[in-house]
Amino acid sequence: MGEVAAKIRVMPESTETDLEALKQRVRDVLPEGVRLHAFSLEPIAFGLKALIVVVILADAEGGTEGVEKAIAGLDGVESVNVVEVGLL
Repeated sequence: MGEVAAKIRVMPESTETDLEALKQRVRDVLPEGVRLHAFSLEPIAFGLKALIVVVILADAEGGTEGVEKAIAGLDGVESVNVVEVGLL
């Protein structure tokens, strides 16, 4: 079984959301077997920035569903969308 890299856009609830604290909470809730590869910020509009999370996980049934649910359950998260998935 191979691995995939998934790029996930995490939209904060507001411009007031502490993105550094959100990064730490994302690290803490990643399911077992999922490795964090990188974070970046994407400007959206009017000072709002999305947190881009890149993770490496097994190419298995269910894919990114567990990661999406874990991140979506965090305080300060408005929405979670997978932007891109590719085989490694």
